[in-house]
Amino acid sequence: MCGIVGAVAQRNIVPVLLEGLKRLEYRGYDSCGVAVHQQGLKRSRSVARVAELETQVAETHFTGQTGIAHTRWATHGAPATNNAHPHFSSKDGEQRIALVHNGIIENYEEIRAELMQLGYVFESQTDTEAVAHLINHLYNGDLLATVKTAVKRLHGAFAIAVFCKDEPERVVGARRGCPLIIGLGQGENFLASDAMALAGTTDQIIYLKEGDIADVGLQTVVISDLNDKLVTRQTQTVQAYSGAIDLDPYRHYMQKEIFEQPRAISDTLEGVLSFTPELFGKEAGKVFSQIDAIQILACGTSYYSGMTARYWLESIAGIPTNVEIASEYRYREPAINPNALVIVISQSGETADTMAALQYAKQLGHKHTLAICNVATSAMVRETELSYLTRAGVEIGVASTKAFTTQLAALYLLTLTLAKLRGRLNAEQEASQLKQLRHLPAALTSVLALEPQIIAWADAFARKENALFLGRGLHYPIALEGALKLKEISYIHAEAYPAGELKHGPLALVTEEMPVVTVAPNDTMIEKLKSNMQEVRARGGQLYVFADADSHITSSEGLHVIRLPEHYGQLSPILHTLPLQLLAYHTALARGTDVDKPRNLAKSVTVE
Repeated sequence: MCGIVGAVAQRNIVPVLLEGLKRLEYRGYDSCGVAVHQQGLKRSRSVARVAELETQVAETHFTGQTGIAHTRWATHGAPATNNAHPHFSSKDGEQRIALVHNGIIENYEEIRAELMQLGYVFESQTDTEAVAHLINHLYNGDLLATVKTAVKRLHGAFAIAVFCKDEPERVVGARRGCPLIIGLGQGENFLASDAMALAGTTDQIIYLKEGDIADVGLQTVVISDLNDKLVTRQTQTVQAYSGAIDLDPYRHYMQKEIFEQPRAISDTLEGVLSFTPELFGKEAGKVFSQIDAIQILACGTSYYSGMTARYWLESIAGIPTNVEIASEYRYREPAINPNALVIVISQSGETADTMAALQYAKQLGHKHTLAICNVATSAMVRETELSYLTRAGVEIGVASTKAFTTQLAALYLLTLTLAKLRGRLNAEQEASQLKQLRHLPAALTSVLALEPQIIAWADAFARKENALFLGRGLHYPIALEGALKLKEISYIHAEAYPAGELKHGPLALVTEEMPVVTVAPNDTMIEKLKSNMQEVRARGGQLYVFADADSHITSSEGLHVIRLPEHYGQLSPILHTLPLQLLAYHTALARGTDVDKPRNLAKSVTVE
């Protein structure tokens, strides 16, 4: 989602700002901009890609030693140049304040009305411009003191970076509910919403805590906490990715990331020699011995990984598990079990709703927390008692692929660890499970070899506007994930149902124009699933079935079958995910959509 980069230096900082924006493109955005102190304030904004902004900047000989830059994902106001950041505010006809902002200011309408009465003219529909004008109105010659006063007026979640014409070697940043980091250099300092933005510029990173305000200058960075006390935050050496990712031989990052999954799974499971609690943190053994239930909180694709894990945790580990969408959990009054382990799942570790749900769970009295996350330095990992890193590597495509399957691998590992602790996994079973996990990357590679067959299906899907996905039991969440992938990147309306629910409503939609994708592993539900498939065929529906090699489902009129190389038992959901990803990818390719940056979506969702 929105990205921030800022800098104070003794050199032209524009190339660093623009490079930072390029590194944040994976988060998703619909406009971008940069502002610098160049004998006053100067800015350039675009509703195109960062490359277009870079061209604009070059044409106008844009330079400066202090500046801020931003990629915006629209919340207030359409994607338009006047709504793009940075926003300026003027004093006596001269532009004085420049500001960028991530998040949402919930009381901006009140502030806007107040400032309009004072004579401020608004050029945008954004909540951000209200903050710029508020800071300008309150400015007393000290930008830091002014920002401290201004943020007390703001309700909501935000990260801001602001500089002033009258103080050319100073940028002030503040965070509440949205991530913001400081990068330290030699005679220059930086701030950003993500350490990746500063990769190649500095690896010395300070993660600001909730409520922190940072005064960033050439030689110093001064941090105050939410109680206005000066604090020292730990400096960490962060080796963020610093090179351009080579696509060759792939056409899109999504395709590349689909094919990286065998490696990502291998990395996620590297070093696992037995199912020991210490895999999840030093205190995990103590924590796991105290819990008697699990509460999983997540959003989107991560929510579906949690739904899958529920089947594992209850059937293998024998532990009651509840899975809830984070944005729903945080606004209700659940009956809590203080002995439950709260698990939060997120690719980025910065997902706003999941972070808020975690904080809410703690307020309710939950004391045991675990993060399943792909980013070691994320807020989620820092704020949970235990964690497991998925090690999927950088995922640039907005539609999650390898992050999802590595989450499943981590959750399966947790399941087996808890099963062993609870006396439900003996030594022989543990050895068998370890063998299966080691074979998993090879099994995934075999599934990826099905791509040519899936391309043929995609050509037919590309002409459709609706699709149904069916699964049963452990594979119902995988059907949900398959439907989500198709709608995300091809814009085909797709819904998923437990196959047994067909006759309770969805069957009314089935015609020969409705493709019905079915996840059909050869498990205990296969005969029931075959009956559900017959219900579709009887109505003229077109079935597209991903079956295991030994499931005895054969192609015929209206029944199209692709066979996976082998049945993989409880790990089958991971294998069945890949062909659904490939189907979505190649369908989107055939329809000509922007695969890596689908409309209206962002990679890292840092607003509610």
